[in-house]
Amino acid sequence: MSFFFDPEVAMSNKLMEVIYIFIGLMVIYTAVKNLRDPENPNRIGTFSFWFVLGILIALGRWLPSVLSGVLVLVMCVPAILHKVKKGKTDAPTKAETQAAFSSIGMKIFIPALSIGVFAVGAALTTNTLGFSALNGVAIGVFVAAAFLIAFNKKTTPVTLLNDSERMLSTVGPLSMLPMLLACLGAVFTAAGVGDVVAMMVERIIPAGNVNIGIIVYALGMMLFTMIMGNGFAAITVMTVGIGGPFVLAYGANPVVIGMLALTCGFCGTLCTPMAANFNTVPVALLNMKKQFGVIKNQVPIAVIMIIVQIVMMIMLK
Repeated sequence: MSFFFDPEVAMSNKLMEVIYIFIGLMVIYTAVKNLRDPENPNRIGTFSFWFVLGILIALGRWLPSVLSGVLVLVMCVPAILHKVKKGKTDAPTKAETQAAFSSIGMKIFIPALSIGVFAVGAALTTNTLGFSALNGVAIGVFVAAAFLIAFNKKTTPVTLLNDSERMLSTVGPLSMLPMLLACLGAVFTAAGVGDVVAMMVERIIPAGNVNIGIIVYALGMMLFTMIMGNGFAAITVMTVGIGGPFVLAYGANPVVIGMLALTCGFCGTLCTPMAANFNTVPVALLNMKKQFGVIKNQVPIAVIMIIVQIVMMIMLK
């Protein structure tokens, strides 16, 4: 409890730790529910994966780093062996869904919008209230849940908990991919991958040619995001390796370049299965027949966007 009473720790960090504990408990609930589900074809493997993940999320701050590493390896074993399965799902029928929509109508979008409103509100009031944008997202989720309960009398906290479990079970081990990719970006940066990239690129880009530097930087962001699956992880490595020494060092506007470089990375997000929460999870949730159907439809848009972003970076630099 010393963490929560430490005056040196920001209130936003304390709030997020509470949220992580809550999320971890929800994941543990998913583990227990699948363990008790006789229709799950592999209850032990499913339980092991979700239980260990829940422990890591809820107690990760207080676990020794070595123990956390061991638990991650343990968690990956049932996932690698395809032993994490989906059990019985109490999904609403089409008739129930239609009846709920007829009752709620377009108000169904209010819960989703509330998440964005609270995220932006928290970001704008960080200096006064001390909350971060991530705090705003978390608070917005609880507000959205309150709206859902108010809109439909059949919706209870237990309903929301079971629906959360159903979504996690449907997505399966892919749900941990964004977290692992974010960690990978930090590892790459600490390992000096950016410096290695800089040494390789300096043999290609003529010194002082900012336009070529921008093109390589933008395409590097796109390609590295496709590898990493995360634009925020890619931008740290690419900026250290290319953006800083070959673009910003020659007087380019860092605000413009940084902002557009990130959108270049998002062009890569549209083209990779590594961006699981965008391109793989929808396939699982919507039971799509084509595994790469989402990516196939996004590639032409990504190509158009990367060209536009490069032109904008050159014009506004």
